[in-house]
Amino acid sequence: MNNVELARFNMVEQQIRPWDVLDMTVLDLVKKVKREQFVPVDKQSLAFMDVEIPLGHGASMWSPKLEARALQALKLKTTDRVLEVGTGSGYLTALLSRMAAHVTSVELVQDLSTRAERSLAAHHYDNITLEVGDASKGWGGEKYDAIVLTGSVPLPPESFYAMLNVGGRLFAVVGDAPAMQGTLVTCVAPGVFETTVLFETCVTPLVNAPQPERFVF
Repeated sequence: MNNVELARFNMVEQQIRPWDVLDMTVLDLVKKVKREQFVPVDKQSLAFMDVEIPLGHGASMWSPKLEARALQALKLKTTDRVLEVGTGSGYLTALLSRMAAHVTSVELVQDLSTRAERSLAAHHYDNITLEVGDASKGWGGEKYDAIVLTGSVPLPPESFYAMLNVGGRLFAVVGDAPAMQGTLVTCVAPGVFETTVLFETCVTPLVNAPQPERFVF
């Protein structure tokens, strides 16, 4: 086992699996989809570490265990159509695409989308549509089987609820630092949503996310 593969093995066994990621499909996927291919060249030393990796423009790549835990929570099927808000490096986009039928990923920053497109194209991920724009309050008129927000939001992202098909799932990190929670919202019937709090975490906020009214002295 070379150094890169050893680092990948340790990432799975020492970070991801201990964080209650036990779905073998997810564990196999994070071994197969090469994370280092999506990490900026000057951050390669961080590729397998338990940290958020800065991407520039105020954006960050999630830690490996959070990526895996979100995938496990979404329980994607090969027929699912997925919306990702915040393409970032394109790595989570790649993971989602290997589990679902199609992924639409929207990025606010053109430079990040261009870099992600380059990485995804180089490794033949072809069931992905990359778009550029502000999807902080929703995107288009389509409905999806799964939605994932890669930036945290201070309030439950209710503007996305109507975009879920019945049975659809939305993963978001909700709250203000340092008290954020990984949350899964499921559309159990038309207009009926069930929310499950999964774990505590803290990630970079989603730009332009709706804000609560703040009390001012």
